[in-house]
Amino acid sequence: MSKALRLPEKWFRRGLWLVALVFAWFLVGLGSLVVGDLPQVESVQRIEDFMPPERAAQVKLQRQTSEQLRDQAASALEQAELKYRAARKSYAAAREAFDNWVATRSATQRADQDEELLARTRALDQLKEAERRAGVAVEAQQQQQLDAQQALARAEADWQQLNDGAREKWQAAQRAQELRVFLYRLALTLPLLLVAGWLFAKKRRSNAWPFVWGFIFFALFAFFVELVPYLPDYGGYVRYIVGIVLTVVLGRAAIQAFNRYLEKQKRQEAMPDAQRRVELSYDTALSRLAKGVCPGCERVVDLKDPGIDFCPHCGIGLFDRCGNCATRKSTFSRFCHACGTPAAAMPASAPLPPSASDPQVRD
Repeated sequence: MSKALRLPEKWFRRGLWLVALVFAWFLVGLGSLVVGDLPQVESVQRIEDFMPPERAAQVKLQRQTSEQLRDQAASALEQAELKYRAARKSYAAAREAFDNWVATRSATQRADQDEELLARTRALDQLKEAERRAGVAVEAQQQQQLDAQQALARAEADWQQLNDGAREKWQAAQRAQELRVFLYRLALTLPLLLVAGWLFAKKRRSNAWPFVWGFIFFALFAFFVELVPYLPDYGGYVRYIVGIVLTVVLGRAAIQAFNRYLEKQKRQEAMPDAQRRVELSYDTALSRLAKGVCPGCERVVDLKDPGIDFCPHCGIGLFDRCGNCATRKSTFSRFCHACGTPAAAMPASAPLPPSASDPQVRD
């Protein structure tokens, strides 16, 4: 039909389709926000909510206390090990100095150094005792850390037991919550799809058709695309079932419309030529001629053949001669393309001009 439209009309239609797409884009953005925020109507459920409250609080406190004791024991053990290493180094250095001094004294054999020998021996013993005490402190901290780790392991085991006992109830509640949220989304998107179907059937040719088609695009996107990420495991059945139902309904409507069209064409082909031209609008006739089909029966006709003046299928006149210059022209033209003479003087072979009240048929 685009070849039968005026150039401004073509661009205006394209602009209206752009309006429809922009309108659908804004609706899709709003719908995405609404669908994405629907889970907020349900409270977040944790697995702890399905554990015995008193027992869960007791085990949680034990875990926290054991973790604190373990961390404290680990820190104290690091300090004790640091002191132990320092004590060992001090003793090793003192022992080396003592051995060197003893070797020197053995070489000189001086009796006046006996007191100093005793003093050095006592100092070395004190360093050895400090090293022993540091080692004992390390072992004590290691024991505390082991006790804390074992207590934490017992608390973790108790918590895991509580977790296993509550998991089944929590999962059942999660499935129920997912189903409710899915039903919320379905309750929002399914009516949109039904409204879109009604608009397609009743309003797609109205003056507000850009907004009608924009809403139809939005409803289809919201149901078949926007709803998909939120479908539960069994939610896909809903989408496919609705798709099957819509396909059957639309397919049946298309079959019925096609049968009505065939019956209408048969009735029109049985009418006289003049009456058929009265029922054909000017734009419809031009659009069908631009497609290379007969305006009356819509069957393919070789319009470029100069020997064909009538449709070989339904008999409607396609070409005649201008009464002024005898140029061969289309019977549906309002003016002769050679001399510009109006064709209004031939009512039996020319369609009536469309009035302002005639609805334009869109193919």
